[in-house]
Amino acid sequence: MTDDDAGIKTSRSGTVLEVTIDRPKANAIDLAASRRLNDVFTAFRDDAALRIAIVTGAGERFFCPGWDLKAAAAGEKSDEDWGVGGFGGLNYPRNLNKPVIAAVNGIACGGGFEIVLGTDIIVMEEHAKFALPEINVGVLADAGTIKLPRRVPYHVAVEFLMTGRWMDAAEAKHWGLANHVVPKGGAMAKAREIAQQLAGGPPLLFPAIKQLMRHAEVVAEHEAFALHDALDAVQRVVRSDDLKEGTRAFAEKRAPRWTGS
Repeated sequence: MTDDDAGIKTSRSGTVLEVTIDRPKANAIDLAASRRLNDVFTAFRDDAALRIAIVTGAGERFFCPGWDLKAAAAGEKSDEDWGVGGFGGLNYPRNLNKPVIAAVNGIACGGGFEIVLGTDIIVMEEHAKFALPEINVGVLADAGTIKLPRRVPYHVAVEFLMTGRWMDAAEAKHWGLANHVVPKGGAMAKAREIAQQLAGGPPLLFPAIKQLMRHAEVVAEHEAFALHDALDAVQRVVRSDDLKEGTRAFAEKRAPRWTGS
């Protein structure tokens, strides 16, 4: 099934949702597109039949350059209601406890790079590059300023934010911002390969992993273990039939049959 609204295309393949920003010429996002992305990711979060999402851009040059400045010139304001998850739908966590993969097919800058920072696994094509150029027009890259120092060393983040410089795929891989760098045109194939690997995993573990990582991110280690014991998603794993199935499958030397219960 394929759907297209406000230049945001979606398609489903089994348990995988594919989201494509298709807004010629550069895949820039206006208010309608941002709200559409928010609706798409909210529906993905709440649909039990979907387990993994891939987000990419159409074409070969741009993933997304951020805010559509033509829309801004026509009257859109930066303090608009971009949707419950903020610009592009992935700025705020919103309990999105399913894995999201970015297939970065070209330039991702400004709000486009912030969308990438809101995903869990990043595949970059070798010609792709990142930037937060807001500094050059006196704008605070708020989501980037909050998230980037959690992804790369402090001094790297500060220079990147304060200069607006470009970071190519090789440097992004060096700092751990990209999981994989692939040849031009290969991002979606790699993202789909990862998605299929994840689709075969135990359904209850992904929410537990994302919740525990998010809650434990800024607390001391001993507090993190207390959080582990308190999180409902973790306790569901501990009490699950899938845990018993996993141990049985190991003992019987067969592939486990996950049920999500």
